[in-house]
Order: sequence, then structure tokens, then C-alpha cells
Amino acid sequence: MFVRSIEKAETSNRNNRVRELLSFAVLSVLALTLFAGKAHAQIIGDLDANIPFQFHVGNKEFPAGNYRIRMVDDDNLGVMQITSIDSTASAVFQVHEADANSTPSRSELIFNKYGDNYFLSKLFDEGNRSGSELGESRYEKQVSKMDTVAQESVTTHHRMQQGK
Repeated sequence: MFVRSIEKAETSNRNNRVRELLSFAVLSVLALTLFAGKAHAQIIGDLDANIPFQFHVGNKEFPAGNYRIRMVDDDNLGVMQITSIDSTASAVFQVHEADANSTPSRSELIFNKYGDNYFLSKLFDEGNRSGSELGESRYEKQVSKMDTVAQESVTTHHRMQQGK
């Protein structure tokens, strides 16, 4: 009788361990799936762009010129930085994941245009439908009430692809 109780306890412990391992495996697969989706949206490397018009990132205004855009930290895909190549203008901004209507054939920046005002809106990497989107600033919301929106695209280049 004592031996039978010990055998039942051992069987119960084995069943509990199997359930725990199975639960751990399912949670691991789920976590890896979610992590892979976040990593997929990341812009790989620095993006260089020649922006031919004055524009806004958030509430900050930038002159036309050459800019570099990059992730601030590879562990936090929600924060990016734009810096003029001559380092005279810079801003850090928050982004969230966005999906393109179709797979972009080139890396690009998308600007919302209201009259003569341009606002950086989205960033996409060539061949990747998943990109980054900025939220509307107060100023953009204010300007958007006065004019209709159009969009303007600016092609970017990966700095690491140019051998720099």
C-alpha cells in the first residue's frame, strides 16, 4: 500500500512536469513569434536621404538638405533619430509599427503634405511591408484642419550599402 502511494505520487509528479514543459514550450513559441514581428519592423542600418523641401518632425522644423535616420537603440524599436549630415539639426522621435499597402520596391520616407507644409509620417525599408509610423504632432493636427492632405515620397539609401 505504501509502495502504491509512492508510485502514484511519482506518476503525478511526472505528469505535472510534462504539463509544465508543454506550457513552457507553447509560451516560448508565442514569445518568439511576437518578438520576430517586432524585429521585422526594424529599419536595418542608417538611412540617408536628400530631402528637397522644408519639413517637420513632430513640432520641430527642418530645412531642406541631407539627413541620416537611425534607430536610437536596437532594443527599443520605438525611438528613432533624424540628424542633418552637417549635424546642425537633430531630433529624436517616437514611432510605432505600420504596414504599407504593398511591398515597397525602394526604401523611402513618406511625408504628409498640407499646402506648403510637409510632415514626416512613415518610413519603409525596401522589400518590407512592415515599417515605422510617427504620430501626428499638435502642429500637424492644427495644419491638417486648414488644408487637405497629400503625400510625398523621398527615396532613401542605406548608408552601409553605399560602403560608407
